[in-house]
Amino acid sequence: MYEPIRTKSVHSTMADAPTDFPHRSREEELDIQLAGHLAALLAVTDELRALEPSADLDTAAERLAAQVARLRGGGAPVRVPLTAIPSTPDITDLHRRAHAVAGRALLVAASRADTAAAILAAERMDSHAAALEPRELAAH
Repeated sequence: MYEPIRTKSVHSTMADAPTDFPHRSREEELDIQLAGHLAALLAVTDELRALEPSADLDTAAERLAAQVARLRGGGAPVRVPLTAIPSTPDITDLHRRAHAVAGRALLVAASRADTAAAILAAERMDSHAAALEPRELAAH
């Protein structure tokens, strides 16, 4: 009833996968993910620095940039100049976004067993949570 398959499948399986195809290890994939999350956190931190300059945010930005560079093999992350923020976004929303991104970075850093990045992400989560507490209490 059915005609037999005469040609080799175009879909490869693990057994017949070509060895010349570039594969990344799990660690490399996690490095890429973690660098992306930390770079996003750096971008939000730079926005916050432009709106609310502080030594804490300056230090955090430098530490984040160093971690991103380490994970990307020395490539410095792209930074937004502090004068390039076009509009005045809501500070509370920026702290919420930074807290969420730091949480994602913490999850990836923990699964990667990257202690330095995990500590930095946890510190940033705490800092943004502390910045949100008085603002959210005042809003209610």
